[in-house]
Amino acid sequence: MANMLKSQKTSRIISKFFTYFYLILLAVIIIYPLLITASSAFKAGNVTAFNLNFDAEWTLANFSRLFTETLYGSWYMNTLIIALVTMVVQVTVITLAGYTYSRYRFVGRKKSLMFFLIIQMVPTTAALTAFYVMALLLGALDQSWFLMFLYIGGGIPMNTWLMKGYFDTIPYDLDESAKLDGAGHFRIFAQIVLPLVKPMIAVQSLWAFMTPFGEYMLAKFLLRTPENYTVAIGLQTFINNPQNQKVALFAAGAILIAIPITILFFMLQKHFVAGLTSGGTKG
Repeated sequence: MANMLKSQKTSRIISKFFTYFYLILLAVIIIYPLLITASSAFKAGNVTAFNLNFDAEWTLANFSRLFTETLYGSWYMNTLIIALVTMVVQVTVITLAGYTYSRYRFVGRKKSLMFFLIIQMVPTTAALTAFYVMALLLGALDQSWFLMFLYIGGGIPMNTWLMKGYFDTIPYDLDESAKLDGAGHFRIFAQIVLPLVKPMIAVQSLWAFMTPFGEYMLAKFLLRTPENYTVAIGLQTFINNPQNQKVALFAAGAILIAIPITILFFMLQKHFVAGLTSGGTKG
């Protein structure tokens, strides 16, 4: 008995050791690049390489230079508008589509869901030529609205599957009870079911909002005028010349990208859990 207890204790100690080791390693992997970026962003003078050095003189001048010496302000506003429109339209479409696929049976339902999966298997790089030709035919090359269209459309297939799966977890008995009380389809959706999927809506909103800030390849392929660039393309121009890299400006711009994403995260954070305990409990 004593040997068994000793063995269990040793097993728990080993398990805790590897758990904490993994968490510490993960924290270092995540935090170290952030520290390098912050260190480079606040350094004074001409920074030519990313390095972790807190002994250098710190300044806010790099952030001021972003808006006075570059087009970063325009890039930031372009990206913010694209992100907001993409988030609102995409989340609205996938929420309605997910509810429809979850609650209704119609001709072509299974085939269209399978079609969504097949589309998702095609990488973006394989469709770049098609997107370019489409932009030429529509006169949409170097137009932000076309990029929004692609971001929205590209996020619908897989996210519709995810939203449908979340709607499937909500008991259909709630819908039946509401129908017995005289509620129509829209009222059931808006007042009974929708509040219960707030966690997934919050997650989808955050994903959709983040995409334009980090996506580079598609935006670079379609946007040609510097004034129309997103921040991902604009920041890349700071470091694409090995002889004249603006590392400090790049780092400062990268830090500013995190501000709207962080604000949105804290705004939506309460809905990650609140949606599970509110909404259609009647019946």
